[in-house]
Amino acid sequence: MFKSTKVAYIVLAVFLFGSSNLAMAQTSLNKYKYIVIPKKFEDFKKENQYQTNTLVKYLFTKKGFTTVWEDAMPEDLANNQCSALFMKLKEDSSLFSTKTTVVLNDCNRQEVFVSKVGKSKDKDYKISYSEAITDAMTSFDTMNYKYEGQTNEPITVSFKNDVKELKEPKNPKMDTKDQDKSVLIEEATRTKQTYKSVEPVDSNVTMAKNEKATVEQVSTSKAAQAQKSLPVVNEKQNKSVLYAQEISNGFQLVDSTPKILMKILKTSKANHYLAYGNAANGVVYSENGKWYFERYEGENLIREELNIKF
Repeated sequence: MFKSTKVAYIVLAVFLFGSSNLAMAQTSLNKYKYIVIPKKFEDFKKENQYQTNTLVKYLFTKKGFTTVWEDAMPEDLANNQCSALFMKLKEDSSLFSTKTTVVLNDCNRQEVFVSKVGKSKDKDYKISYSEAITDAMTSFDTMNYKYEGQTNEPITVSFKNDVKELKEPKNPKMDTKDQDKSVLIEEATRTKQTYKSVEPVDSNVTMAKNEKATVEQVSTSKAAQAQKSLPVVNEKQNKSVLYAQEISNGFQLVDSTPKILMKILKTSKANHYLAYGNAANGVVYSENGKWYFERYEGENLIREELNIKF
């Protein structure tokens, strides 16, 4: 009698503990608006190999989650990645069975939820991965996910297109035509009144034809020489969004994977950085509201426009 009562208490405790964990998991997932699905899992060689990625996206969508591909994030998610969970697929397969686990990480890559281990013993890889993933995804069956939002979501303020054109104010006291011609010195006090025009006048010195030609030739020659000394800039544009993460002496630029593509270090000039990338080194700077990465490829100077989110 005592043993059966003890077993009953253990079963009840396990049930209550599991129910509590499930409730906590559901509450934590309800804070997130999106689930970001990669097109290629780390343990696979190809994108959507054995149709695993599209299967995961389909199953999450079927269970009420809003899913997006990692390279096609909506604007609100691109501006605030902490509103999403990033999905990973862990594999622990052996010769005789396929085992997969679905993991959800937050924007800091900390684990928020880990599913049970899904299993399959089918010898056909496409079937076995499909069965194992579907089995692992049953961990979400009783959650009844519903996005509730977060009270601490950052407010995103955009000034895009707020200022379209800045025009010079007109002087109501002076006509535009006269403004370019009139140069005046004016003083008016009780003891002194001065009104003098210092407008430039035509010179009475004439220049010989050959002198004029020489001056024009020298000017043209200098301009051509200056133009020749400047390197030819080859323009490129990188539309991929790079996210700036602050480090001690600058920023590191990461993509949505996230993978560090470049480190930019501060200089004495504002918005001007020394850049060290995986493929090349150079400078990153801001000009007219846009960011550019300049570097040399052989003898060619390349200027690439970057889409950086700070």
